Amino acid sequence: MEFNDQMKNRVKRIEGQLRGILRMMEEHKDCKEVITQLSAARTAIDRTIGVVVSSNLVECVRHAEETGERSTEELVKEAVNLLVKSR
Repeated sequence: MEFNDQMKNRVKRIEGQLRGILRMMEEHKDCKEVITQLSAARTAIDRTIGVVVSSNLVECVRHAEETGERSTEELVKEAVNLLVKSR
């Protein structure tokens, strides 16, 4: 699978968020502020997982249609399982 710039930029933003959270911890910021930022990072990760899975699904379905190797239904079930496991 090809990971496009949008996906990579999402991960870089998350990396920046995590560094900021660590800095907040080192500066002994309020617990509520840290938890708020951790929650935001988790949401960003969940959304990134969704983008990667959906992009991969589109690519896999196209390939399956061209080659006839796997059914679309099988691919969709696999993608849903990936999303469920990521929760």
